[in-house]
Amino acid sequence: MNVSLNWLATHLDLSGKSIKEIDDLFTFAGIEVEGIVSKGIASDKIVVAQIMEVIQHPNADRLKVTQVDCGEARLRQIVCGARNYAVGDKVPCALPGAELPGGFIIGETIMRKVESKGMLCAASEIGLPAGEDGLLLLPRNSEIGKPVKQLFDSDTLLELEVTPNRPDLLSHRGMARELATLLKTPLLPLEIAIRETAAAKEIRIEAADACPLYTAIRISGVTVKESPAWLKQRLESIGLRPINNIVDVTNYVLHELGQPLHAFDAAKIAGNLIVRHANDGETFLALDESKHTLTPDDLLISDESGSPLALAGVMGGLTSGVSETTTDILLESAYFTPQGIRRTSRRTSLSSDSSYRFERGVDPAGVVSASCLAVQLILELAGGTAEATTQAAGEAPVVVKSVTLDAQKLDQLMGGSIALADAEEILTRLGLTKLADGTWNVPSFRADLQRHIDLVEEIARVHGLANVPSRLQGTFVPASAVDAAYDADMVLRRRLAALGLHECQTIKLISDAQVADTLPLRPMQDGDVIRVRLPLSEDHAVMRPSIVPGLVASAARNVRQQAKSLRFFEMGRVFRNAGGGKAKDQESETLALLLSGSAQPTGWSQAERTADLYDLKAILSALLGDRKITFAPKDRPGFTLASDIKVDDQTLGIFARLTPARERELDFSTPVFVAELDLGKLRKLLIGISHVEDLPQFPGSSRDAAMELPLATPNAQIEAIIAKLAEPLLVSAECFDVFTDPTGQKIAADSKSVAYRFHYREPTRTLKTEEIDTAHQKVLEALTKGLGVKFR
Repeated sequence: MNVSLNWLATHLDLSGKSIKEIDDLFTFAGIEVEGIVSKGIASDKIVVAQIMEVIQHPNADRLKVTQVDCGEARLRQIVCGARNYAVGDKVPCALPGAELPGGFIIGETIMRKVESKGMLCAASEIGLPAGEDGLLLLPRNSEIGKPVKQLFDSDTLLELEVTPNRPDLLSHRGMARELATLLKTPLLPLEIAIRETAAAKEIRIEAADACPLYTAIRISGVTVKESPAWLKQRLESIGLRPINNIVDVTNYVLHELGQPLHAFDAAKIAGNLIVRHANDGETFLALDESKHTLTPDDLLISDESGSPLALAGVMGGLTSGVSETTTDILLESAYFTPQGIRRTSRRTSLSSDSSYRFERGVDPAGVVSASCLAVQLILELAGGTAEATTQAAGEAPVVVKSVTLDAQKLDQLMGGSIALADAEEILTRLGLTKLADGTWNVPSFRADLQRHIDLVEEIARVHGLANVPSRLQGTFVPASAVDAAYDADMVLRRRLAALGLHECQTIKLISDAQVADTLPLRPMQDGDVIRVRLPLSEDHAVMRPSIVPGLVASAARNVRQQAKSLRFFEMGRVFRNAGGGKAKDQESETLALLLSGSAQPTGWSQAERTADLYDLKAILSALLGDRKITFAPKDRPGFTLASDIKVDDQTLGIFARLTPARERELDFSTPVFVAELDLGKLRKLLIGISHVEDLPQFPGSSRDAAMELPLATPNAQIEAIIAKLAEPLLVSAECFDVFTDPTGQKIAADSKSVAYRFHYREPTRTLKTEEIDTAHQKVLEALTKGLGVKFR
């Protein structure tokens, strides 16, 4: 919500309070200040100065040395580069210590060996709209030494985040009431002439459950025209666009008091106003020209002809709005139940300042007073004649009740930091009234105060949590499974970050189109996807069964920003059914990895290399230490090169590459490799003592062997045969060369030559050559028997 400081100042005295103090007050009271924007001139040290003398700078052709009168005892020397001024002109002068937009602080300096004690300013340099090139020339009758901010309108805009339980703060009056409580400052009275109400003759409520109270008043003979400057300035100060005097008044009252209003063109209404539920399939054309199909859950304002005039509490209709030809209006002010407005706004994707307030709950007691203020302003700005009474149908609902403050519990919770009399004084400042029976009457605008603890929370908030003493020291809590999981996750995060991967955090909802990118640990069947019943948008329609779609989308955005190396990971929950929907709402935690683009930074000393599946396997090896990792090929729909990732013969996750067609669709120019791992199993592999082996005391010996075998034979089969043999002297075996010849000249086109290095060692003694040869021969025979390889 945008709040204008000048507008706030019409409700309470803020003199002597800096922006920093107001910011701190809001923050410590639980109202988050998301942004502060100053409009106009903020600093008092930017004053009117008259140029008394100008000479050429002795050491710079484009600079002048000026003597200016700033209302001080002596002239001030300032070096200036502008050219659009003359002796006698009056211009803004930023004195040392003045803060310019952007946080730049003016000081005394030396410019080309000439002292300069300030700065002569252009309009844009002091926070005003850019004018002519050069200094801002002020009116000749401007008082020398007067702060320039007094010559121009200035304001400060606060962007505040209001929690959903505090709709009373969604207006300048509400914010001023809160500030008055915190500052112990009286709230200035509002001058509203309250009009009498009478039973409605032109209103019929057919949906009392959704609209307990509806009021309207007819104003005849109005002139629709441009709003006066003060009203336009009020609306523009908070980012609203003025439209005409009638609509602007309704918007002003909304942001002044927090009560939404709507003005109908009375000439476009056939008979009485009817508040009813929409018919199933009924259509509505909104003010923004969007067309919507309604359901019986939606609330409509219509006339006797059945034509929908407005979607109650959300947006007016295009056909019934005020235009330049309007002469008679019917002004609506009502209370709509929050649940219905929230449901309609979400379903139709229509949101407005009105719906934002109605769906959180407006003050039922403020319905009539807001209408009266609007009538008062319309008669002043548009002329015309209003009916003597306001028509009212229904009754204002009672949304509050009296609440008891338990003094003993208050003292316990506040640690004895506040006396009961001071606590009661805070409640009184908040607008509560103590009744004869000791309970507290809650004002209608504070429907969030329902229990004793709510009153204590308000007292603590205004008193200041920093003033409540801390009595509880840190206590011992035994380690739990949750702690162990958290520690394991942090170990993984640190290791992955050290390996050059960046952590992503993506939303747990994906679109239907992204489902094709899922890489679940178990294959999906029809019915296994969990869909959101009422998604906020098409992009958030499915609960993710895999983290990979989010990583792929993040990588695609990075590629479009010219990122060359993509190394991402994310940990989180995934959601799915199982068995075609037989097992419902299963949750699990996974770790997803994505690699694409350059495998390492490019430089003069190394050639560029594209990441491949071996880089991904290397990352897994770095995570899991000396555990044996193998990839077992297994087809996955929508992917190529898919494999199960096995660690010590246990399936840990899935590896795959996106299909080339999908990579081109997402603008990738290099292969995209992804993996999804079972985080629960991965944690267990990390838990425990890491064993360290002694350095070998006796030398080993290596033997190389090049074998010829069919081109399609996977390396995993070679590793499996070597592992099955379990030769006790064989310490390690690694592939160091693969050779193929598609032409068939050096080796058959359907064959390949794979070279392995085998290392042998005995930990207790030095091996003899015959022992090494014998062990090596056993390995070669096993490979020959198992795969039919030919050694070269």
